[in-house]
Amino acid sequence: MIAAEAAEAVEGQGIDLKRWFFILLGIGLFLFVYYCPPWPDAIDPLGKHFELGTAAKGAIGIFLLAAVWWVFEVVPIGITSLAIGALQALFMIREPKVAFNDFMDPSVLFIFGSIVFGMVFTKTGLTKRIAYKMLSIVGEKTSNIYLGCFVMTAALTHLMAHTAVAATMFPLLMTIHALYADGDHPTRFGKGLFIGMAWVAGAGSIITLLGAARGAVALGFYKDIMHIDISFFTLTKYMLPVGWLMVFLLWLFIMFFFKPEQKSVPGLQERSKTMYHNLGGWSRNEVLGLSIVFLTILVIALKNFIPAFSGLHKTAVLLLSTIAFFVLNILSVDDLEEIPWNIILLFAGAMSIGFCLWDTGAAKWMAVHWLTLFKSSPGIVFILGMSFFVMIMTNFIMNVAAIAISLPVALVIAPYLGVSGEVILFSSLITAGMPFLLLVGAAPNAIAYSSKQFTAGEFFRYGALASVMLMGVVWLAVSVIWPLMGMKIYV
Repeated sequence: MIAAEAAEAVEGQGIDLKRWFFILLGIGLFLFVYYCPPWPDAIDPLGKHFELGTAAKGAIGIFLLAAVWWVFEVVPIGITSLAIGALQALFMIREPKVAFNDFMDPSVLFIFGSIVFGMVFTKTGLTKRIAYKMLSIVGEKTSNIYLGCFVMTAALTHLMAHTAVAATMFPLLMTIHALYADGDHPTRFGKGLFIGMAWVAGAGSIITLLGAARGAVALGFYKDIMHIDISFFTLTKYMLPVGWLMVFLLWLFIMFFFKPEQKSVPGLQERSKTMYHNLGGWSRNEVLGLSIVFLTILVIALKNFIPAFSGLHKTAVLLLSTIAFFVLNILSVDDLEEIPWNIILLFAGAMSIGFCLWDTGAAKWMAVHWLTLFKSSPGIVFILGMSFFVMIMTNFIMNVAAIAISLPVALVIAPYLGVSGEVILFSSLITAGMPFLLLVGAAPNAIAYSSKQFTAGEFFRYGALASVMLMGVVWLAVSVIWPLMGMKIYV
């Protein structure tokens, strides 16, 4: 009798065979790559050899394990990140102190500070004030709500980091979705709203140097190699049509694949106007919170223009604002318990595997192997091949690192194919800013995921289609848009 009950209990709990298959697949890929015989060296066009040592193979193995576990969500995404650090330490791929230091990298703390921004908007009521005002303007059609949210997201990334924009927009979108659906259950509209926000944050961030650090670093890197200085306004000139083309294409993409259950929400516009009116006057915390956020963004933005501010680290400035929220009692210690630590761990793991691939030489080995495949190809094929590599790598490692490992190799090959260095730089910056495949590709992806409206698998599947569209836009930019604007594609 007892044995039968025990058997029934085990049967009732069941074994998720699909989950265990992908857990073991990830582990198997890691062990196979780590213990397999040495792989051939990568050889660049100048004849330099890049060896793939044991540590580098281990980095690639962890890279594959993390990809499988993240895409199929076999364990919480933050736990996969912990596995990244643990495997580096256990297999001595990198020193434990180095591997785990990446979990507190300034970029991770910047994510933390950006999320606190979003909490301030929610707690003070600023989110509702902005959401109700926007809805009273864009109206009741869900297609217009999509477009209004995406345009606002993209426009904000021209002035502030896309991570901060995503953190600011997140509570706003949560409020909008709450007005659309009863309860927190996922809807097609919710999926489109949050996935679209993450993607257009990337599309908008390529247009100016203020949207992300990658632009300024890449221009500096290009100047060191080519001895050519590209200005803030030159970058904006060439990136603006491409970035906004992607924003509107992504809106159409979202409308097609995530067509809202309802074409409109009857009475939403009037209800929004009423709710905005009922909020009354601005409170002390709203004014203080918005003032601190605005001042923080202003200081970070002016770093690029005012020499006196150039030495200020953006993470330190952001964390100073976080401290101010608690000092002024806008936030309390209880609010710390609402921080989505799973998302922060996710980004911490992404930083760790990115630095691991970089430090061990695995990323350089992959870049040289890939780009030398195109050394005898037509110029356009080489440009697209370079862009594709950056697009894939930026889903796993820092976009700056993805450019840094591939740009030197590409700039050596480019003259032999008659391709200008400028088009290599700009095309790689397009794809570096739009990692549509994995949550770890960019902070807005991870922030959007915390809405619980979509799974990592859904993000990957639809992101693969969006990435194909992105490569089509790169081809259009290189073949049509930039030549019409006067850029020299071939030399």
